[in-house]
Amino acid sequence: MSLGLAEVEALALAAHAGQTDKAGRPYAEHLRAVAEGVRARGGGDELVAAAWLHDAVEDGALSEDWLRTADLDRRTKDVVRAVTKQPGEAPQAYARRILATPGARLVKGADLAHNADPDRLAVLDEATARRLERKYSAMRQYLGLTSDD
Repeated sequence: MSLGLAEVEALALAAHAGQTDKAGRPYAEHLRAVAEGVRARGGGDELVAAAWLHDAVEDGALSEDWLRTADLDRRTKDVVRAVTKQPGEAPQAYARRILATPGARLVKGADLAHNADPDRLAVLDEATARRLERKYSAMRQYLGLTSDD
């Protein structure tokens, strides 16, 4: 990987600058938590870089063209593509792509763990929190993840 992790982190933070999560918190907190979660789960630099970028293309913060030409390791790019949900894509198809891409399940597991954190969900209205809990639980099932993953 030509871009170092500090460069990837800075790039991701700049790309998502001004964005907030569903609870109104700076999106950078989510990116940092997912990157730290990937590292804690044994992911190396290529997967930590993918964690920093995991929502960049899906959210439109960076384009697929940028990803294609970015000076990143192929594994990092493959994982970012795998965890980028496509418009109208069925959850099962999304899960199959993640499972077919080495390293993507680990990154998505860290993402789901942070998204489903009870402290994060507690600040949302009850209906939204329940809907998201069901969504995250279903995806964990499709990916064969336990609450410990």
